[in-house]
Amino acid sequence: MVYTCLSSNFLDKQKNISGMDVNCGDYLKNYTKSAVKKKKLPESEIDRALHNLFSIRMRLGLFNGNPTKQPYGNIAPDQVCSQEHQALALKAAQDGIVLLKNPDKLLPLSKLETKSLAVIGPNANNSTKLLGNYFGPPCKTVTPLQGLQNYIKNTRYHPGCSRVACSSASINQAVKITKGADQVILVMGLDQTQEKEEQDRVDLVLPGKQRELITAVAKAAKKPVVLVLFCGGPVDVSFAKYDQNIGSIIWAGYPGEAGGTALAQIIFGDHNPGELLSV
Repeated sequence: MVYTCLSSNFLDKQKNISGMDVNCGDYLKNYTKSAVKKKKLPESEIDRALHNLFSIRMRLGLFNGNPTKQPYGNIAPDQVCSQEHQALALKAAQDGIVLLKNPDKLLPLSKLETKSLAVIGPNANNSTKLLGNYFGPPCKTVTPLQGLQNYIKNTRYHPGCSRVACSSASINQAVKITKGADQVILVMGLDQTQEKEEQDRVDLVLPGKQRELITAVAKAAKKPVVLVLFCGGPVDVSFAKYDQNIGSIIWAGYPGEAGGTALAQIIFGDHNPGELLSV
């Protein structure tokens, strides 16, 4: 336990991180003891972090006898997957999605006037892309593609790339599907192959040929397209901001099991997302 307690002062100097008392990786397990011996880290910082961690555990009653007899000791799957909690997952996804660009009011799309839809992108039909990092098994998941199909039955899909690294893009096939659709949704961004605990990126651009794919599809579409970004860290999409063929940009983060439903609700106007006012 001692080796998993963060010291703000220590990390300020070593990793430019502060404000946390627990580390789930190996960094402090490997280096805290040595830091104390070299007097780079005072034991008082470890005591402070332990005090914070154990105070919370005491408040939760985790030391009050048999853990299974305590209020949180028997949380079963039926409680986790209750209607109340699934509704909370949906609300969290709805409230976390942000509209970055929509100057000409492309969104929301009309449910009546949109007769066909093309959904393009490696993050569009994979439920694991919704979950980010540190998650339990979801009760059920709805991918962005499935969520959009609930609104528009005539929906065609192509991943564009086999993975978000997008070393080779199937641009011609994606463009072909795009040309036959009333509206186009591009579901792009990152996943845990690009960003996760103890794995940092070396730049802010979309990986591989994502930009090339986005630009080609947007140019081929009948109308300006909607670009959806799944990512935890920042990405530079300046090219999309200034591309008139891209009418709207949505940042979805990693919205969890209800993310596909929430995204479709926002795109078709059944939920009003937060908006970044200055981009």
